[in-house]
Amino acid sequence: MENSFKITEKGLEELVAERKKLTDVDRKNNLEALKEARAQGDLSENADYDAARDEQARIEARIKEIDNIIKNAEIIRESNAKVVAIGKTIAIRIKDHKEDSYTIVGHLEANPMQKKISNESPLGKAIMGLKRGAKVTFKAETGKEIQVEILDIK
Repeated sequence: MENSFKITEKGLEELVAERKKLTDVDRKNNLEALKEARAQGDLSENADYDAARDEQARIEARIKEIDNIIKNAEIIRESNAKVVAIGKTIAIRIKDHKEDSYTIVGHLEANPMQKKISNESPLGKAIMGLKRGAKVTFKAETGKEIQVEILDIK
């Protein structure tokens, strides 16, 4: 698929829910804000009107972006394969110390704060396709070399 966006089924569900909120709630709230700002009179120096228009543009741009992602989505379905792949949650040990778990996702879903790392990140690229017990060294974006051991794949 050309120009596709790799996304998990859960990620797609989240995008659909976000789009629904944007169209059903945010658009309506923004329309109210625009009406209230217009009622204030002169629009040339109306900060509330300008803010509402900016918000309207943000909402419409995000809806358009989500529509494009959904239209070009390559859904990554769960598999029973015991290798690191998009949609898998992995337990890793960094060097000989820290153990942590992450879910491998496409770049659109990546959110390190939620322990979701992109398959296109340096770590993601280094471990894709590997099995439990594998050790690999990769170069972080800082240039530092880091050794990782895959402890579990779910």
